[in-house]
Amino acid sequence: MNYQKLRLPAGLYFVGTPIGSARDITLRALDVLASAEVIAAEDTRSLRHLLDIHGVPLDGRRVLAYHDHSGAGAQARLLQALAEGKSVAYASEAGMPLIADPGFELSRAAAEAGHMVTCAPGPSAVLTALTLAGLPTDAFFFAGFLPNAAAARKTRLETLRGVPGTLVFYESPKRLAASLRDMTAVLGGDRPAALCRELTKKFEETRRDTLAGLAEALVEAPVKGEIVVLVDRVRSGPVKESDLEKDLMAALEKHSVRDAADLVARMHDVPRRPVYQLALKLGKG
Repeated sequence: MNYQKLRLPAGLYFVGTPIGSARDITLRALDVLASAEVIAAEDTRSLRHLLDIHGVPLDGRRVLAYHDHSGAGAQARLLQALAEGKSVAYASEAGMPLIADPGFELSRAAAEAGHMVTCAPGPSAVLTALTLAGLPTDAFFFAGFLPNAAAARKTRLETLRGVPGTLVFYESPKRLAASLRDMTAVLGGDRPAALCRELTKKFEETRRDTLAGLAEALVEAPVKGEIVVLVDRVRSGPVKESDLEKDLMAALEKHSVRDAADLVARMHDVPRRPVYQLALKLGKG
């Protein structure tokens, strides 16, 4: 038996569920699902199946449906259970609740009513894809799903073009080709990018290329399944040493040589070692 029946304090427990492999669920998530007095899920069938896989009994509890189309009544029932001092667990169909999944309105309403809100964290397609993509992870921006309409999609991409971090998108197989074409046109076809699909599943695949290369390859080898597209940040031209010196002098007024070098190297997206050497020289001067 991989779970423990616990006496959970009253409150709302968000539960991360596997994005593919059922064995990726955490022991704490199983404890919460086994112990909560009330269970709600974005997809009741998938959660019951997950509980069956891990041998977690419902013991007479119903799994209540709560998703984008549930209406106010479903949220009201869960808030009432919290008001009665019960422990309520909520799980998305896959991954972390609220990350391109329902739960935000419930979380906000519960917190505003003064109830405890906590989380048993689990897998996330965003972080898994960032780990596999081979792109910088020091800063990233999760943009979720792009709009369906081409004009709206290009407008959204325009607002993201200058974001100083790796861009992360969710996409469906049906829209992927159009989205990659628009990304190539708006963000630039030479940007390094990655396409991750079916993460943690049997046919997991990661393709790494430029945006233009990914779009071209998709014509010959289309894909199916759950997809994450990642795009490297915009890169500026060569950095002038005079600009580095100026920013280092400002940074050295408030930071140590080491911290100033780290800060300026990240700011200009350049190797740290020559910046550190320049900072040492300026610091001694």
